[in-house]
Formats: sequence, C-alpha cells, structure tokens
Amino acid sequence: MPFFHRDEQLDNWGDRILEATWAEFPGLTQTQIALTWIVYDEPVPVNTGGALTAAEFWKYPVRGFTYRGVERIYPASVVKLFYLVAVHEWLNQGMIAPSEELDRAVRDMIVDSSNDATSLVVDVLTGTTSGPDLSGGPFETWKYQRNIVNRYFQSLGWMELEGVNINQKTWCDGAYGRERSFLGPQLENRNKLTTNAVARLMHSIIGGVAVSSERSQQMMALMQRSLDPADLAADPENQVVGFLGEGLPRSAQLWSKAGLMSQVRHDVAYVELPDCRPYLLVVFTEGAAHSHNERILPFVSQQVVTATSQL
Repeated sequence: MPFFHRDEQLDNWGDRILEATWAEFPGLTQTQIALTWIVYDEPVPVNTGGALTAAEFWKYPVRGFTYRGVERIYPASVVKLFYLVAVHEWLNQGMIAPSEELDRAVRDMIVDSSNDATSLVVDVLTGTTSGPDLSGGPFETWKYQRNIVNRYFQSLGWMELEGVNINQKTWCDGAYGRERSFLGPQLENRNKLTTNAVARLMHSIIGGVAVSSERSQQMMALMQRSLDPADLAADPENQVVGFLGEGLPRSAQLWSKAGLMSQVRHDVAYVELPDCRPYLLVVFTEGAAHSHNERILPFVSQQVVTATSQL
C-alpha cells in the first residue's frame, strides 16, 4: 500500500502548480521534473517528538499529490538521507561503534552535504573502502558488502522502495578504481531514487519512527535550516538559496536536504508555516540547463506555499 492517498483538491492544486511552472520555464519538459507533495491535516502526526508508536503512526491517513513520483532518477546528495537513517539503525543495533569521528562525518554529510564525509559514512556502514580495482572473488565479496544498505531498506517492505538503488558514494570529480568498476560501464549501477521513496523516508523521520523517536529527532536537528539572510550570506553552501527554502516566507520553519550536480537539482523539504497545514515536498529536476537554474525550485516552492495557504 502507498503511504498516502490522492484526493481531488490536491490533484487540482498539483496540476495548477505544474502548469504554472512549465509556463514560467518553457524549456523544462514534462519529463524533466518529478514531484511528491504530502499535506498534514489535523491531527498532525508529524514533528510531535515521537509521541506516536510506529504502529500507530503508519495507520494515520495522509493525503498527497505526485507527478512522476515513481520515476527512478539519479538523486545526487539526497541519497545522504538514506545513509543518515542507516547509520542510526546500525548504531541502534550495535552493528557499529559510536565515535566522535563518525558523528563529525554524519553532521558534515547532512549539514554541509560533504561528499568526503559521506565516503567515510559509507565505509563504516558497509565495511568496504575505495581503492584500486579488485579481481574476481574479492570484488564479488566487496560488492555484496556494499549492497548491505540496499538490503536493509528492502527489508522494510515499502512499495516505494521497489527498484531503487542506494549503494554508491557521492563524488565531486567522479569515481575511480573499484568504485568506477562498481558503477558499471554505462553507469547502470548508479544510485537511483524516486520522489515517492524520498517522501516516505522523510515522512518516517519527521514522524519520529525512523529507527526511534530520539534518533529521528537527532536526524531532524541536522536537517533544520535557517532562513535568516545573514546566516545564508555567511554560508554559500546553505542548501536554501536556489532550492525550495528560498521560496518560503521568513516566518517558515524548514528541515531539508538538497541534491545538486551537473545534470540534476533536487530538494526534499518539510515545512511548517504559521496558520497553515505542515507539508512535505520533494522535487527532482533533470537536465544540465535546469541544474544551473536557481529559480525553478524556489518558484515551485512559492506555488506550493500559495496552494497550502488556501487548503
């Protein structure tokens, strides 16, 4: 079962938001954007500090809108949210040992979107390291180990996770050695996620049921973003300017994780606005021209704010 249901009101608003976006950005084709939008009606089951058990939480009906929400797309740094949850699960199960260095890497992976930090996190999660090509048997063992995060998320049984891939590190310049071999000749083994899959993971974190309520709150703390212009000016890598957060009023509260590389610009955001229903928004855009366009995601965000204020 999907974790949200469609309804006519959100379908109408979602269609209008997309039409407005294509009108504003005529170069953005219908296959270069994917979107999932979840609205939290009263009683709001998220950001309660984990007041609900997991069993209770998943029974709460939520409504949403999705466009191309099952299309598998390269997620760039959005994949780091999955590694964040996996680290907390491994720590919770005693599969890895806590350390100050791991804490530093996890923080930098989410707060600053550091690829170097992510490399360490993936090494710790999987017991593998990057390096020169491996032959035969050792490489098969290495590949099996690298797929442990995939196996964990598939064990959750979420239909939204069917066909996704989360076994690759994120890079600044690209993969070399065994990492390049693992991607496949045509990069067929790159990370792939859908906006619906990302929405469900984020829904579980803000619902306080990702691993545990305490660990979900720790994850939320890393994702909270300031909208203060002085803070944004001081941090050029703020994951707000050019993303969904830029389209929000200053009165909003934002928890988010952006993804950006030469071919994609993505963002996932949980937003609380005064006198409005809280909502979760995941937007993926593809295409070299659009990855450099800092106006698309803020525009979509503004449209969603307008729609949410009128629900």
